[in-house]
Amino acid sequence: MHVGFLTPEYPHPSLSPSGGLGTSIKNLAVRLAASGVKVTIFVVFQNQDETFEDQSVKIKSIKLKKHLFFAWYKERKRIQYIIQKQIIKESIDVLEAPDWTGISAFMKFSVPLVIRLNGSDGYFCKLDNRKQKLKNFVFEKTALKNADEIVSVSTFTGTITKKIFGLKNSIQTIHNSIDVDQFSPNNSKINNGQILYFGTIIRKKGVLELAKAFNLIIEKSSNANLLLVGKDAIDVFTKTSTIQLFYDLLSPEARASVTHLQEVSYDEIKSYIHKANVVVLPSFAEAFPMTWLETLALEKPLVSSNIGWANELMVNNSTGFTVDPRNHEAFASRIIELLENPKLCESFSTAGRLRVVENFSAQKITYQNIEFYKSVIN
Repeated sequence: MHVGFLTPEYPHPSLSPSGGLGTSIKNLAVRLAASGVKVTIFVVFQNQDETFEDQSVKIKSIKLKKHLFFAWYKERKRIQYIIQKQIIKESIDVLEAPDWTGISAFMKFSVPLVIRLNGSDGYFCKLDNRKQKLKNFVFEKTALKNADEIVSVSTFTGTITKKIFGLKNSIQTIHNSIDVDQFSPNNSKINNGQILYFGTIIRKKGVLELAKAFNLIIEKSSNANLLLVGKDAIDVFTKTSTIQLFYDLLSPEARASVTHLQEVSYDEIKSYIHKANVVVLPSFAEAFPMTWLETLALEKPLVSSNIGWANELMVNNSTGFTVDPRNHEAFASRIIELLENPKLCESFSTAGRLRVVENFSAQKITYQNIEFYKSVIN
């Protein structure tokens, strides 16, 4: 079996910077290749045309070409032509694309096209209570309507997406996975009192609510300190720096106990998770976040939001606490409870890793994907 992936991002030094979408695709691609499946990644809108191999996965970087008129349509048809040639040449059996901004809209291929719901622009606009741009809505709906099969990384994401775009398709859920051997706990010394948030500094991730909760934490726990690791983003509503909005919400006492680190390498993130006392991820908008899987796999107590997808990943009062981020007092009290109770942290940590190993390990989820691809091809 030969599986192709069409994607705008993929984590590799030779390609443009990648986020969670690229990471989830790479995790699956590498595991498929390790299982004997041939995999080709078509990474579009890049700075150069290049073909190379990484971890037994063939990667074809496709340079963005400018067009004078109808650029979006012409570029999509050009990409279609390039990929279709490879489909024939390499005997690719099935092609997969993400839902984000309808990257596969207006493309047609000679093999089945699968769209995996990692969270479309329409989906995140819905969760953010924002109006979606008409162009993005049309592209995403067109792509989804033309897909041969749709699979979602969470049942919640599939249900919301069906409603937004009026889809009739049955949507299978195959959760994201993580390599539990690569993400395993170590004996790093814990920085007592350290609360870690990692990811983009952006409103939809709940960071502004975290600022208000931290004001309450610092009033009752003077030893607490907050480490933010992630790139700042321009706020969608105020058009200003989100980290500045975050600082503006802090009391002077809280501000003195906050550290922000801009982008760090993927490997460095693991060391920060290892050393944290508690990890907090109060996001309002996710599909099935890799950051949560990484935290639990590394045996860290997690305080997260309680929205939709959270109930498919977390078990409240077992793998951590799930709380409405807008309930600042409840969110703060749960964090303080963990900071003051090492035995509870240990209990949550053990249960969190066990849940990931039993339900979301790469080995288990890879098998589900292989069986899914076989059914699509047949």
